[in-house]
Parts: sequence; C-alpha cells; structure tokens
Amino acid sequence: MNKLEIISQLGDMKEVEYKNTLAITSIIELLVEKNIISREDIARKAAELDEQAYYEAVSSKIARLF
Repeated sequence: MNKLEIISQLGDMKEVEYKNTLAITSIIELLVEKNIISREDIARKAAELDEQAYYEAVSSKIARLF
C-alpha cells in the first residue's frame, strides 16, 4: 500500500467519523429537546461507560500478564 492510498483511506475514515458524530449528536439533541433524556443523564452514562471500558482494558492487560 503506498502513501497516497493510506492518505486517501485516512480521509475516508475522517469523513465517516464526522458523519457518525453528526448522527449521534443529532439524536442526542432531539432526545433532549423532547425532554426524553437530560444532558446530565447523558453525561452520567458517558462517565459510567468510560469507567467500565477502563476497567475492562486494565483487566484484559492483567489477564495477559498471567
């Protein structure tokens, strides 16, 4: 794979990431506007999932050591 192909693939990935972020943000905004969920609920869940991912990564790393 040459440099041009890699740069092209990175550009494609960034576009996909942007579209996914836009879709998620739109859904969150609609849910908040319709009073289905609050920004605090979203922040709380994000923190919970982040902590869970951290502990799973640490556990996986420890398991590989043994």
